[in-house]
Amino acid sequence: MLVAVDHVQLAAPPGTEDRLREFYTGVLGMEEIPKPPVLAARGGCWFAAGPVQLHLGVEAEFHPARKAHPGLRVRDIEAYARRLEERGAEVVWDGNLPGHKRFYSEDPVGNRLEFLEPAA
Repeated sequence: MLVAVDHVQLAAPPGTEDRLREFYTGVLGMEEIPKPPVLAARGGCWFAAGPVQLHLGVEAEFHPARKAHPGLRVRDIEAYARRLEERGAEVVWDGNLPGHKRFYSEDPVGNRLEFLEPAA
């Protein structure tokens, strides 16, 4: 009996935690949350914005997720897209989802991210 998605995990190559922190906190505006000590020893980092959590785990033979992605719902999508662009992130608009405004971007290690908002 599923009730919610607890978190989404993406992979990242070893040693990229500082770049991930800069992007997920500085560009996306998320907050870093502490990992439990036993998991922190593995590397990676976790982020949250309200009830949304993204976990970045280290993977030695990393390949970025180019098709698979988290779909992140936002408010005022145009302003959020400007925020990303002003901070150096690429924004690619996609009008193929009826009833929604959406765009794609990538994190600094190449993972695809989708941002969407129901159309007014």
